[in-house]
Amino acid sequence: MYIQSLTRYPVKSMAGEPLREAVLTPLGIEGDRVVQVVDARGAIVTSRRRPRLLGLRASLGSDGEPVVNGRPWTDDVVATAVAAAAGRGTRLRRGSESGRFDVLPLLVTTDGALAVLGRDPRRLRPNIIVGGVEGLAERNWEGAYLRVGEAIIGLHSLRGRCIMTTFDPDTLEHDPEVLRDIGRRFEGRFGLNAWVERPGVVAVGDRVELVDDAEVLPRPR
Repeated sequence: MYIQSLTRYPVKSMAGEPLREAVLTPLGIEGDRVVQVVDARGAIVTSRRRPRLLGLRASLGSDGEPVVNGRPWTDDVVATAVAAAAGRGTRLRRGSESGRFDVLPLLVTTDGALAVLGRDPRRLRPNIIVGGVEGLAERNWEGAYLRVGEAIIGLHSLRGRCIMTTFDPDTLEHDPEVLRDIGRRFEGRFGLNAWVERPGVVAVGDRVELVDDAEVLPRPR
């Protein structure tokens, strides 16, 4: 098995950026979801309710700060685009740890499961896609670990999927059948909630080893 792809989402609920290499920290991929969209009350706004946010593309600039559609995230043009996508009164805010991730800091899936699903992988918003995996083998990985060089990734549970999967990553066209299909064939769960057990640097093409939990520390409760 090997790392087929890596993706970072510097702004929560916006389109992300593919990476060749990533630093894994206790908060997932370094630079992931460091900025959030919030409303006038400070509550986090996501693309589950404001899917047009998926049409904004975020990356990290050379200074390590998020860039949205090629502009610094603090730029007035970006503020206007966010309000147009998420509604009047919404704005960007540097994220806190408590609201940074919906479940755990990483989402992992595999080429085998994606082939069975038959949908654009970007609909699932994974951080890591593991290649060289047969069929739906990942669905038996809960409680196991992935070793990638010095890094160790803990695999906690299958991810319950939401309405975000129903929006085309390019056109934002809504297709409810995507989520219904995940419900019928995968009991509504696809991909694995994961965390970084041991930090390290990983890269596309790196060898991935599935290991038993006896080899590393227990998973979090």
